[in-house]
Amino acid sequence: MDLDALRAQFPPLASGRAYLDNAAGGLLPARAISAITDHLTRYGATNAMPGHQPGQEILALKHRAREATALFLNANPEDVALGPSATALAFRLAAAFARLWGPGDEVILSGLEHEANASPWRELERVGVTVRVWHARPPEMHLHPDDLAALLSPRTRLVAVTASSNALGVKVDLAAVTAQVRAAGAWTAVDAVHAAPHAFPDVQAWGADFVTFSPYKVWGPHLGALWVSPEHRPQLPWPRLSFIPEGDITGLEHGTPQFELLAGWLGTLDYLRELGGHAALSRAALEAASTRIAELERPVAERLLSGLLGTPGVTVYGPHTMQGRVGTVAFRVEGEAPELTTARLSAGGVDVAAGHFYAVQPLRDLGLYPQGVVRASTAHYTSLGDVERLLDSL
Repeated sequence: MDLDALRAQFPPLASGRAYLDNAAGGLLPARAISAITDHLTRYGATNAMPGHQPGQEILALKHRAREATALFLNANPEDVALGPSATALAFRLAAAFARLWGPGDEVILSGLEHEANASPWRELERVGVTVRVWHARPPEMHLHPDDLAALLSPRTRLVAVTASSNALGVKVDLAAVTAQVRAAGAWTAVDAVHAAPHAFPDVQAWGADFVTFSPYKVWGPHLGALWVSPEHRPQLPWPRLSFIPEGDITGLEHGTPQFELLAGWLGTLDYLRELGGHAALSRAALEAASTRIAELERPVAERLLSGLLGTPGVTVYGPHTMQGRVGTVAFRVEGEAPELTTARLSAGGVDVAAGHFYAVQPLRDLGLYPQGVVRASTAHYTSLGDVERLLDSL
């Protein structure tokens, strides 16, 4: 599939605008949109009920979505919860931690976090847990293991760390972090929301205890997903409906699922299966798709970064090379507020974002909060032409 054929599968790209806000949400391929429409046309808001045929079909859909999401994570289906957002699922997990920990226990938050992987754990301060911050080192904003070592102690229960900063694009060596944390006797909660579109998660290789991601950042509908290590799942006391057994992952899925969105997510995964060149959805198909995505993104992200660095009056934050970053670049134009820059660009058909993007800690540490930055972010369907339009407009 060449780039033109690939882009043709994403209807919003036909508008002629340069869409460079993929970090906020990806575009959906046509088959995902059709899957949502087809589900609603056939079933409406019918629920999963084993007593009649439509309900049985919807129940089967739910199981397929869980199994396919597990393939995406390289996990087992019984360890994967699906919900309205990664943030909502993290708060539900935090409710379980609040029943386990209290005064004398400590949690460490990385200084790169989106608040979805920070605010839920800050809530634990209400039960006496101490929260510490593992700050990233400016100007490149990398996390250093020595700084984490200085914070880890026998009282540490959890370290929250992103796989990639949603504001700055900084990547984290997760395997090294999780090994360091595990050696200290603590758990790791990984936010894979921003990293997932650029390199698909692998919970087995990462060595984490908990992982979240958002299908809507990976060209699916607005959903969230949480993986819980089978080592911990049976013992975690999260709030649940009375008839759900303790440790059953569905206890985290409060309320009725968005079945039409699960259907759309399966449509997206079928698109990724095709992109990977396989006849059936499998982990191998998704790994092949992830490799292809990296190949497509690399030259576009390199041009975005080098072009912004070479534009007079533009200051780029985070790493100044592609080593240790993804195709998300935060910047400011001298003498112009971020929201004015984005309004000017959008008027010319180039859509980038302005603000803090819920990345409070890293932007505060850079002295850029609350006004924030301009953020340009690529996906595998982003073209070099899109990037050149941005640079020309600047």
